[in-house]
Amino acid sequence: MGRAWLGAIRAEPGAELAGVVDLDVDAARRALADAGAPDVPVGTDAVALARETGARAVVDVTVPAAHHPVTTAALVAGLPVLGEKPAAATVAEALSLVAAAEVTGQLFMVSQSRRYNRQLEAFRGQVRTLGRPGVLTTEFFKAPRFGGFREAMAHPLLVDMAIHPFDTARYLLDAEPVAVYCESFNPAWSWYAGAAAASAVFEMTGGVRYAYTGSWCSPGRETSWNGSWRLSGELGTAAWDGDHDPVVEHASPPAAAGDVADPGDGIAGALAAFLAALDGGPVPRGEVHENVLSLAMVEAAVASATAGERVLVDDVLERAHAEALATETREDVRARLASWTSVRAALDQVHRGAPAA
Repeated sequence: MGRAWLGAIRAEPGAELAGVVDLDVDAARRALADAGAPDVPVGTDAVALARETGARAVVDVTVPAAHHPVTTAALVAGLPVLGEKPAAATVAEALSLVAAAEVTGQLFMVSQSRRYNRQLEAFRGQVRTLGRPGVLTTEFFKAPRFGGFREAMAHPLLVDMAIHPFDTARYLLDAEPVAVYCESFNPAWSWYAGAAAASAVFEMTGGVRYAYTGSWCSPGRETSWNGSWRLSGELGTAAWDGDHDPVVEHASPPAAAGDVADPGDGIAGALAAFLAALDGGPVPRGEVHENVLSLAMVEAAVASATAGERVLVDDVLERAHAEALATETREDVRARLASWTSVRAALDQVHRGAPAA
């Protein structure tokens, strides 16, 4: 993904690549040489290199375990951050980053890149012509042989991939998760050590249900990486296969769907939205306050699959808040966390980071 972001930054007219950071500077130099930019400075510390080069923002493409320290350091140094998903390795760490963004006044945006898709925007427009939503479903069936860490994870599908459709469901429904019942399991032929398949039903605000079922060891007739979607509403049904234009069928003449804005494509769309926000534009999708509940859906689904029972998302948030308070090392961030009387209420206060100087 680091190489993908190098390409996106270099292709974006409003951005300039100031430097590349990696614990292995030779890896950084190789990536830059392959990208045709061998003279770009490299280093092992993002804040230090930003100060040397005059960089005005950080794109954090580190592994999830490094998201919290790297992003915190950048925010404290006065640098807005665009980070790869998830916001952090745990909801507790993500809440720490929410508080750090508030304390520093800097923008932290998580790149939920699969939201940046014109077909998804068209599908969302169709959904809004169907009256009250009843059931939203996603089917996701792929058979990738990644090798490496994914094949050793306890819940590879839920932890590494499901955040994308979970986040998309929130966006499509304009609703937030209330509770989930999930079963995670591993088919007998699976090449994964952990549970490579899962089924989850979320209760969302307003009473709508979101049902997700998927497998990462399902060869034949594979779905799109975006999944296959269906929304059943009061006035009809809309469907999207994840790769082509969505379709809709109404039970009666529909209301006009309106024009569909072009959100850009994937990480390039996320980067453009981030830059626009730094230039005084609107709060971008994926701003950390707005994004945490997508990660909470993952953590709640894993907790449900592990316990074999329905899990309330507010319970996940409150446990994460307690953990964040207990482990936070910065006094100003801990004080901000301690000031929250409700995690939900704190997350509802979408925060705008100050434009870069």
